[in-house]
Amino acid sequence: MNLPFYIARRYLFAKKKHNAINIISAISACGVALATMAMVCTLSVFNGFQEMVEQLFTAFDPQLKITANEGKVFSPDDPALQQVHALPCVEVWTETLEDNAMVQYKDRQTMAIIKGVEDNFEQLTEIDSLLYGTGNFTLHDPVVDYGIMGVELMAELGTGIQFVDPLQVYAPKRKVRINVANPAAAFNRKYLHSPGAVFIVNQQKYDARYIITSLDFARALFGYDAEVSAIELKLKQGTDTDRAREQMESILGSRFRVQDRYEQQADVYRIMKIEKFISYLFLTFILAIACFNVIGSLSMLILDKREDTATLRNLGADERTISRIFLTEGRLIALLGAIVGVAGGLLLCFLQQQFGLISLGGGNGAFLVEAYPVSVHAADVLLVFITVIGVGFLSVWYPVRYLCRKLR
Repeated sequence: MNLPFYIARRYLFAKKKHNAINIISAISACGVALATMAMVCTLSVFNGFQEMVEQLFTAFDPQLKITANEGKVFSPDDPALQQVHALPCVEVWTETLEDNAMVQYKDRQTMAIIKGVEDNFEQLTEIDSLLYGTGNFTLHDPVVDYGIMGVELMAELGTGIQFVDPLQVYAPKRKVRINVANPAAAFNRKYLHSPGAVFIVNQQKYDARYIITSLDFARALFGYDAEVSAIELKLKQGTDTDRAREQMESILGSRFRVQDRYEQQADVYRIMKIEKFISYLFLTFILAIACFNVIGSLSMLILDKREDTATLRNLGADERTISRIFLTEGRLIALLGAIVGVAGGLLLCFLQQQFGLISLGGGNGAFLVEAYPVSVHAADVLLVFITVIGVGFLSVWYPVRYLCRKLR
């Protein structure tokens, strides 16, 4: 057996001359364990929130989205696009056109994004799960066009879910200069009626700005014949999204870009990743502070074992062997704290998942979920374990070598 490890293990569990050393060693291990537990729980909560946001976007955003690298619109009849359309992995192909417009209801008006979609938009996304009201997802009938708006936009305009008067929509005519004497002539004006439903994504980006309507209405409003601003796709079940995207990119070339859900919401995911990384850094700093307790307990242990170290030197042990004993002691404390902390963190995450121990907003139903969402990722657990071991090992290296030289 390795001599430094054998002696360090005996020192870790054996009773010392001074009981305070045992207490400080236990406190050191507890400090490392608590910091480790906090890291596991915090990163898991960030994972839970990210997965919750992903579910919200999944119901509104397409699996893949094709847009032009240059220009606002493009023709869906492009040969490369038709080649993509013919791929066997494509289940739903939907042409969309969206742009800014001014909407007015009675004496209230605001800017909104009009998104024109095809009738198969329900097959593309889970939009039905976002609808509230007595109506259905209806875009048009033989007489009128319908507009399904976000709940915050509905509140701003004061329309109510089922509005009686039509919603007026204004968009500037293409390639037409505004006549100061008659500025209204430079705008297209169309009317949208209520299908008796609104959507709630619980994201202000959508709820406060978007109105979903038919593709033909959007083309007539913005003055386009057959152009689209994007093509949204749903792949067949079991298809590898990354591989399908790469295949489409190779077909489309540099004129188009293909985005998955993460890339469509790049800003949101980037912010969440930055927040998670900053939390990780702060908790690592707290862990480093907790390791100072390990240094204190090792200092007292070195003083307590001066007679033992003198005996070892007389038996032929060199300074390196003496230092390795106490270095191993500090590393064992860090390892013990890491194991206990990871186990405790996983246990807390399991209890939170099963019983929702910590609620959001006092559990009064004001949030999307009643309790903090938790999702444990093996990569995060491994990162925490490696971080604790690394910080623990590095924190004791110099102090132990310095004290062993000073007290010999």
